[in-house]
Amino acid sequence: MNVRTIPILPAPEAVRQRKRQHPKGRPVEPAARADIAAWLGTEPWPRDRLIEALHVLNDRLGQLPAPHLVALAAWFKLSMAEVFEVATFYHHFDVVRESADGVLPAAPALTVRVCDGLACEMAGAQGLLARLPQILGAEVRVIPAPCVGRCETAPVAVVHQHPVRCATADTVAAAVRAGTRTDRVDTHIGLDAYLAQGGYTLWRECIGGRRDAESVIVELENAGLRGLGGAGFPAGRKWRIVRGMPGPRHMAVNIDEGEPGTFKDRWCLERDPHRFLEGLLVAAWAVGIDATWIYLRDEYHGCRTMLAAEIAKLQAAGLGPLPVIDLRRGAGAYICGEESAMIESIEGKRGLPRLRPPYVAEVGLFGRPTLEHNFETLYWVRELVEQGGAAFAAQGRHGRQGLRRFSVSGRVRQPGVKLAPAGITLRELVDEHCGGMAEGHTLYAYLPGGASGGILPAALADVPLDFDTLQPHGCFIGSAAVIVLSQHDRAVDAARNVMRFMAHESCGQCTPCRAGTAKAAALMDQPVWDRELLADLSQVMRDASICGLGQAAPNAPDCVMRHFPQELA
Repeated sequence: MNVRTIPILPAPEAVRQRKRQHPKGRPVEPAARADIAAWLGTEPWPRDRLIEALHVLNDRLGQLPAPHLVALAAWFKLSMAEVFEVATFYHHFDVVRESADGVLPAAPALTVRVCDGLACEMAGAQGLLARLPQILGAEVRVIPAPCVGRCETAPVAVVHQHPVRCATADTVAAAVRAGTRTDRVDTHIGLDAYLAQGGYTLWRECIGGRRDAESVIVELENAGLRGLGGAGFPAGRKWRIVRGMPGPRHMAVNIDEGEPGTFKDRWCLERDPHRFLEGLLVAAWAVGIDATWIYLRDEYHGCRTMLAAEIAKLQAAGLGPLPVIDLRRGAGAYICGEESAMIESIEGKRGLPRLRPPYVAEVGLFGRPTLEHNFETLYWVRELVEQGGAAFAAQGRHGRQGLRRFSVSGRVRQPGVKLAPAGITLRELVDEHCGGMAEGHTLYAYLPGGASGGILPAALADVPLDFDTLQPHGCFIGSAAVIVLSQHDRAVDAARNVMRFMAHESCGQCTPCRAGTAKAAALMDQPVWDRELLADLSQVMRDASICGLGQAAPNAPDCVMRHFPQELA
């Protein structure tokens, strides 16, 4: 067999001598590098603080120009792709690039966000979105925004970081003219007042040896306390699981409260932050945790400033050995309310839910066993342990145990956070705690668990509101966000609003959710629904989505087809 060899000729002299004049990729501009050094320092921060650094740039510049992202990537010693994918994932980061002639667009002088969540839409948000650009002028950017967590004062507009409650075009314009740009929380119980009321006595008893971890966990179990962020996992069992894992162990606290209709965590935080912090310290002590991260949604600007100040006071008070407490700022992503997506975000990455197993309790923050809790769950700890779990459990109704904080909005006289027995019915909740229906409105339907919890008709207003009671009707209570509809509303319109939100907030990681929510929203916008196709799509999303967003997104259309067939005729 003859093998022909092809000679390799030497390259021409010009090719051999050609060398790359610049490194691959976009060069760092000196002005952008100087800005980064002035605002962040000369030494790079840890990788997990990338989102915090992006906030600094976005706050300073009103946007994230490409030259500054390049400089930030060099400063962190990261690839541009890593920085860009994080910056473009979160809604509150405004990434901009140069035009074809190399000119960067100017940042808007001011941004006004109008919440178009269900409660605000019912209260006239679309009218605000239509009128404000005409009133405020071209120099003010007016954009719609997902739920901002103030549904009890709908509609809400946010002028930069200042929420305008029960907003009208005139009150928003007045806030713009006044130059009010930030929120402030100053009616809370501070550290001194909390100590005067017996605060931190429980925690000092724990670290002083007068209580043991087992007795505290038993009280949580006796109370039947479950996670109050939506999943409802028993708190005492979670403490035992993480406590049994090898150290070091971490804790992540979820105050990303992005479920449309939910505002109870903000309401409690604005009033009594140290009750939550004491619950956090007791949990850290009982489980053996030395570092905690608090993830607070970006819409709660006033709460963040206040909470940072109160944590600093607590650390300086010398009450006892504290774990590390790191307050992190969200950036506008509903998906980060999912525990593993929140952990990814705390680590400075896109908020993509993780595949499980392993579970967060086994491999969580930075690869360590992690106790993940919702704000309100920790807010209950002091009261339950001091009063005894049995006393708490005895306060339920209709065979249920304990108390719940319901976020109530919509067509009621007195919306707000209502502390009521677990198992109370919607009819009882409205009549006993909300002053009845609003003038001129009668009960037509309600969402028992926010956007993801489904929609029920008035005929089912006597079903107990609690974990495990609503599933037979295609719903769940979740974070107890109750939105009340009247005869002036339609369930089909509410379902469309919910599905648009889900499509907007899908992280895009898995096809069933990414494509499914968008396709469902398009199908639901049709005057006649293709019920068979929607039902098939719903099943695929439930079976194949990675996390609860895609699994729960079909609840609203499924409930409309099941409970409101007259609206689809």
